[in-house]
Amino acid sequence: MTADLFETVGDARAPRETIAEGAVLLRGFAGTFMAELIPALRDIVKQAPFRHLITPGGHRMSVAMTNCGNAGWVSDPSGYRYDGIDPDSGKSWPPMPPVLCRLAAEAAAEAGFNGFAPEACLINRYVPGAKLSLHQDKDELDYAAPIVSVSLGLPATFLFGGLKRSDTPRRYRLEHGDVAVWGGPSRLFYHGVAPLADGEHGVLGRQRINLTFRKVR
Repeated sequence: MTADLFETVGDARAPRETIAEGAVLLRGFAGTFMAELIPALRDIVKQAPFRHLITPGGHRMSVAMTNCGNAGWVSDPSGYRYDGIDPDSGKSWPPMPPVLCRLAAEAAAEAGFNGFAPEACLINRYVPGAKLSLHQDKDELDYAAPIVSVSLGLPATFLFGGLKRSDTPRRYRLEHGDVAVWGGPSRLFYHGVAPLADGEHGVLGRQRINLTFRKVR
């Protein structure tokens, strides 16, 4: 492992940017977790490699993904859902490492959502050109819990709209170590990611990794 793998980004109490009622950006918040976070993610991917899911409509997602925790988010012709078993391996998803649990809980608390205990972490990999269309996170049973989203690697343009798909989304640049948290009145706001611009990140290369923590049940 190279030294830059353990660089931190900012301070764990980095500036907070409110983007909607119940939604904030915590700039550089994940920085102090990097020394443990990156190796933990690499171990997860060894156990459950990235894959491109097929949507119920038969389209191949441009974003590759995997999961860790008690459940993982999956998609196939039967629909979107959470499942405790990785369909590729037939085994349980890798357990969520303690560093990921701490990061999610502390970011949620910093955003005003105390006691957040994620059950699932969706791990998305974007390469240049990959995107995520506007959508709502509504496959969970517990909307009282927030969504915690951690950005790693190449910068991305985060799109954050409103309760209707037709609401014009605002655009926010997310850098390595930034964390977005939304819940309460904005829990079901439409959001997405614009096509990823090409580049080279010093730690993760030509990719962006996004961690999305959720309370599923």
